[in-house]
Amino acid sequence: MSPSPSLEPHPASSSSSSSSLEMKIDPSRASHLLSQLAITKSRIRAANPSNRPVRLVAVSKLKPPSDILSLYQAPPPSSTTSTSTSTTSPPQIHFGENYLQELQSKSALLPHSIRWHFIGALQTNKCRPLAETVPGLWCVESVDTAKKADGLEKGRANLKKNGEKAKEKGDEEEEEGGEKKEEEEGKVELGPLRVCVQVNTSGEESKSGTAPGADTFALCKHILTTCPHLRLHGLMTIGAIARSQQKQQHPSSNPEEEEQGNEDFSTLKRVRDEVLRDLRGEGFLLEGDGEGQGLELSMGMSEDFETAVRQGSDEVRVGSGIFGERPKKGDEVVKGDVAGGGG
Repeated sequence: MSPSPSLEPHPASSSSSSSSLEMKIDPSRASHLLSQLAITKSRIRAANPSNRPVRLVAVSKLKPPSDILSLYQAPPPSSTTSTSTSTTSPPQIHFGENYLQELQSKSALLPHSIRWHFIGALQTNKCRPLAETVPGLWCVESVDTAKKADGLEKGRANLKKNGEKAKEKGDEEEEEGGEKKEEEEGKVELGPLRVCVQVNTSGEESKSGTAPGADTFALCKHILTTCPHLRLHGLMTIGAIARSQQKQQHPSSNPEEEEQGNEDFSTLKRVRDEVLRDLRGEGFLLEGDGEGQGLELSMGMSEDFETAVRQGSDEVRVGSGIFGERPKKGDEVVKGDVAGGGG
C-alpha cells in the first residue's frame, strides 16, 4: 500500500511556561480554523502527487494568540480511544509573524515548542533583538543583506551565551544543595538559527530581496563563512502576486505553458540550483546534501500556494486562507484575549 500523502511531520504537543494562563478560546472559532487548516492541507496534498514533504506555515500576523492556540492544541482524545495507547500531535506547529513586537509578545504567551517563522520585512536594527529575544524562533525568511545576517548572528550568539550562563548558575545552585528544577516540557534547544535569503525574483522596486545571480550567491556564501550561529536553510520569494492571480483565474489551455507555471517560482528554483552548484564547486557542504536539495524553496502564499507546490516548493506560507481577513495594523489583540492578562 502506498503511503498516504502527508505534510512535514511535527513533534507532539507540549506545555508552556504560560500554562497557568487560560486562553479564552471560542469553540466555534476554533472549529472553523481547524476546518480551514484541513482544507488548506488537502489542497496541498492534491497539488503534490509525488508526496514530497511540504511545510505549511500558518501566517498569524495581526491575529490573536487564541487563534494560534486553537490550531496548535491537539484535540482531546475521543471517548472511544484508549488514552494509554493513543498519541496526539498538534494540528499545526509552524506559525509566521511579520512584526518583531507582536512576535515577542505571542512567543512569551504561547507554548515554547511552537516553531516561529519571521517572514516580514526585516530592518537591520531589529535583527539582533529578533534573534536574541525569541528562543522559539525557528527560521528568519527575509534576509537580504550581509548586515542583517550579521545582526542575526550576534543576537543568536548572545541568546546561546545567556542560556549557557543560566544553565551553569542552575548547576551551581544544585551543587550547593538547592532543589533541581524540572526541565520545562518543550524547551527549545538552541542550535543554529535557520535563515532564508529573500530573492527579488520579480524585479519590482517595492519588493525586498537580493537580485538573482551573483548577489544571492554572495550573501549565501557570507552566511556560510562568517555566521556560525546561523544555518543557511533556503531561498524565499514573494514574487508578483498579479502573475499568480492571472494563473489562477486564467489557466492556459496550452499544457506546456501551464507546466511552466509562475515565472517567479521558476526563477527561484533556477537561482537555487545555480547557488547550490557554485557553493558545492567551492567545497561547501550544506544541510540535506546527499538526501535532499541542500537548500529549500519557500514560495507560495494564499493566492498561489498550489502553483508553488506543483513547481517544487518545500514550504508555503498561508494566512488569510486559514485565518480569514486580517484587522488593520494597530487593531490586533495580543494580550487582551488571555484570561487575567492585562492590556
